[in-house]
Amino acid sequence: MMTKTALVTGASSGIGEATVRALLADGYQVFAGARRLERMAPLAALGAKVLFLDLADDATIVSAVDTVEKSAGRLDVLVNNAGYSAYGAVEDVPLAEARRLFEVCVFGLGRLTQLALPIMRGQRAGRIVNVGSMGGRFGEPFAAWYHAAKFAVEGLSDCLRMEAAPFGVSVIVIEPGTIRTEFNRTASDSLMRASGETAYGPYARRHARMLAWNEASFVPSSPEGVARTIARAVRAKRPKARYPTGAAARPMLFLRGIAPDRVFDSIMWRISQSFG
Repeated sequence: MMTKTALVTGASSGIGEATVRALLADGYQVFAGARRLERMAPLAALGAKVLFLDLADDATIVSAVDTVEKSAGRLDVLVNNAGYSAYGAVEDVPLAEARRLFEVCVFGLGRLTQLALPIMRGQRAGRIVNVGSMGGRFGEPFAAWYHAAKFAVEGLSDCLRMEAAPFGVSVIVIEPGTIRTEFNRTASDSLMRASGETAYGPYARRHARMLAWNEASFVPSSPEGVARTIARAVRAKRPKARYPTGAAARPMLFLRGIAPDRVFDSIMWRISQSFG
């Protein structure tokens, strides 16, 4: 049997790195894409094929998919994991930063998907795994642009799931909760840069302290747990459309489903401002 092939983005750390390891353990030929090639040396030592991939640069996206197709002759799994957090009040975040966030988290994901689909259609089989967030289903103060991008991933995936199904291609959304990665630190740093000294400063600083506590506490789950969820979804004969995973994901999504908007807003604001 031909070895199945996967392409994982954002593979230099966190969920992406753990997913590469999980798929290698499952016997996949894995292409690991990221900007920080030096950070992927351990993955290369395990047998992954590392690629320079910048989701804000179309040429590198085209080159990555072309390399996979020419080298492996197929693409069975695309894991769209790459992304980053950019926090700050809507009023304070420069639109250039918001556009860059969407370029990476939405348009880069979409471009990779556009290029992967013809290969998967030709095979009449494939899995597109979009790593979203529980934050793609509800809001959070001082994170509007990030949550908007994750909401967009949810909507794009819902539409794509219907379009791709006749060709044997499954579309899966992974919805991580609080995960032990670089996310909280970069979110806190960007929040302070954008809003720490503006009219929103007193509230933003409390939210940043909440993020810092979250980073240091026992609460976050491991990236390996998310990677196991991805590997399980890829193996499933009939994968689910969505996989909430990691700390707080299921209870938060349940709460969002039953709480009226203003009640949920009040809960989120209290959490945000709990570290005064």
